[in-house]
Parts: sequence; C-alpha cells; structure tokens
Amino acid sequence: MREKKLYRIITFGKTTDAFAFEKRSMVEKIPGRIIPLPVRISAGCGLAWRMTEEEYEKYSDKITGFEGIFTLEM
Repeated sequence: MREKKLYRIITFGKTTDAFAFEKRSMVEKIPGRIIPLPVRISAGCGLAWRMTEEEYEKYSDKITGFEGIFTLEM
C-alpha cells in the first residue's frame, strides 16, 4: 500500500486559469501537476494543481491566479 503524503491542492475559478498556470509553471519550473478536483473539495472549475507541502513552501511566492489553496493527505 502506498504511503500517504500531505499535498497542497490549488484550485482555479476557470479552466483557462488552470491551463494558464500549468503553462506558466513549465516556464518558471514550478513543480506539480494538473489533477481532477478531489471530491473532498467543492470549489473551482473541476481542475486543480497538486504539489507536495515542501514544494509549496519553496515556490509559494510564485503561485498566483488561484481561487483557493487546500491541504490534503493523499
């Protein structure tokens, strides 16, 4: 069984915001990936960005254009 880790889940108001963030993350080398919005979160457009807690702490100053940020164990 896979060990669960803490992740930061970043939600977006519109799908275009999510894809714009994904594109910007490639340029700025922000780690993470687009995921379907976890069912435990009721927000946004249905897409979210997932990154580890450590990655979030390191890159939090570069994260903009989001609707909300959640911490989940996955």
